[in-house]
Amino acid sequence: MGRTFYITTPIYYVNDLPHIGHMYTTVVADVIARFKRMRGFEVFFLTGTDEHGQKIERAARDQGTSPQALADQVVGRYHQLWRQLAITHDDFIRTTQERHKAGVRELIRRMTEAGDIYKASYEGWYCAGCEAFYPETQLKDGRCPDFGHAVERLGEESYFFRLSAYQEKLLAFFGEHPDFVRPTSRFNEVVRFVEGGLKDLSISRASLRWGIPWPGDDGHVVYVWVDALTNYVSALGFGSQNLDLFARFWPADLHLVGKDILRFHCVYWPAFLMSAGLPLPKQVFGHGWWLKDEKKMSKSLGNVVRPDYLIRQFGADPLRYFFLREMTFGQDANFSDEAFLARYNADLANGLGNTFARVMAMARRYFDGKTPPEACGESVLRTKAEEVTARYLESMETYEFHRALEAVWELLAAVDGYVTEKAPWGLYKAEGASQRLSRIMYNCLESLRLVAVMTYPVMPSTAEKILAVLRTDRDRQQMVWGMLPVAVSLGPDEGPLFPRVDEKAFFAEVNVSEGQKGQEESQQDPLVSIEEFGKIKLVVGKVLTAERVPKSQKLVRLEVDLGEEQPRQIVAGIGSSYQPEELVGKLIVVVANLKPATLMGVESRGMLLAATLADGSPVLLTPEKEVPPGSGVR
Repeated sequence: MGRTFYITTPIYYVNDLPHIGHMYTTVVADVIARFKRMRGFEVFFLTGTDEHGQKIERAARDQGTSPQALADQVVGRYHQLWRQLAITHDDFIRTTQERHKAGVRELIRRMTEAGDIYKASYEGWYCAGCEAFYPETQLKDGRCPDFGHAVERLGEESYFFRLSAYQEKLLAFFGEHPDFVRPTSRFNEVVRFVEGGLKDLSISRASLRWGIPWPGDDGHVVYVWVDALTNYVSALGFGSQNLDLFARFWPADLHLVGKDILRFHCVYWPAFLMSAGLPLPKQVFGHGWWLKDEKKMSKSLGNVVRPDYLIRQFGADPLRYFFLREMTFGQDANFSDEAFLARYNADLANGLGNTFARVMAMARRYFDGKTPPEACGESVLRTKAEEVTARYLESMETYEFHRALEAVWELLAAVDGYVTEKAPWGLYKAEGASQRLSRIMYNCLESLRLVAVMTYPVMPSTAEKILAVLRTDRDRQQMVWGMLPVAVSLGPDEGPLFPRVDEKAFFAEVNVSEGQKGQEESQQDPLVSIEEFGKIKLVVGKVLTAERVPKSQKLVRLEVDLGEEQPRQIVAGIGSSYQPEELVGKLIVVVANLKPATLMGVESRGMLLAATLADGSPVLLTPEKEVPPGSGVR
């Protein structure tokens, strides 16, 4: 049997759409899975959704739908997003699937046979947002200590798990496995929590109907954490007759989780497994949070970031790179469009894109569109490449992704410096396509091949483009010097890998997008009075002229007749869906009393109304009949 590697993400709640936190964890898992496959491992990569519990039940009720319909809707968005982000998971588990329910029933059966489950009454402070109880001493201002959610006093009959019986067993296990929780600071947190004493855990609910019925007692449903955590084994067939995957991949090599759910994965889950007589996972890594305005992103705080527009404009690779390069894995980091664009222009457009374009232009010219006819065995670039490769591998194995990428970019800088030092353009002018020039260009191209191989787990699409141009796409796992074929035709030039972005234009268009987004979200806010609605002046306008705003992909400057003495100038982010000439003469609906805003140096005195399709593209709202400009809209 070959080497195996089983990696999981937490399963995500379906009470809301996926956001940057979900994206980050899943991208990191995908990077690790791709890297392990490159190193010859048979990988099983699991992700999925947690679809039971009070939070989902309440969210569905608030939206006027059923919990299952809400789950199906949100799960569809996850699948769409994972495709956009090039996620290569092997399975997607849903807690509403029968295979998962069978696994939960089997885990409960084993824990019951071990004598670790009993029925009793309980009462405590419960946070629906965290799906957890908190002692009164841990509450902060009467709210949950982690996120400040409201708590409620609950009391009812429940099935309990004898967590208290596993305190010493867990501490002994931690002593024997100091790498079970990473980073070390999280390990210490877990140990201190267990040393502080463990109380038996309520694992069922009688007041909740949306969940897995308790085996043999339909008056209870299984508590969400027993339900959710079991996904790691139910996806492998635990609870069924087919245990091939379970035998091959369990115990998991790595559970990736956010630091806020560390206790459930490092205390409750190991105790459940000990009770059931199952092996414990090898490692749990509690990563940090993406912060906005120095606060953790949270739906209740209203600061959740969903950078869909970054994916639409730049593709998945730049966002994947930013995730892995910007955050030190295990620590918190701040997310901002400014930081993303700085990385994009400096590291990708300038660092990788320009170096690749510079080398390829010379290689195509000097050797008639082919790779050099002669390889080079020894050079300063080979020495640097081998040193960088060693550091890259060490950093990737220890999940220090930012250091791995730092090393790769050192090799890129070395290539750039090598080109400047060797001045191949002068050599070509003096000697033509000489042996010396061939070796110099081989060193550059082979270094770029290694850069592509090392960046493949993080930026698979970009790496594949580079490897295809170098005609080495079949050798993308070869991280040794000398794999570049000689005297073969290079792939076609498809333009710059990462066109440099004008910051001013980018943020102007982001402002337009955010304004449209805010307009959409305002429709989901609580009901407004007729007086509040009456403050908005909506009128019909006729487009007189339209032209693109220079250096902008989306912005269009419109002169609009609103029935006033002078036409109104409006800037709209509709250039990706409409050509300026097709807008002239069109009737549109305009918010006429909006405060002026300046976009790309052009003042906009109003906002046109547009519907937004699922892909983000706008569709203008227009009257069905000819209406005089300035006509009111009610």
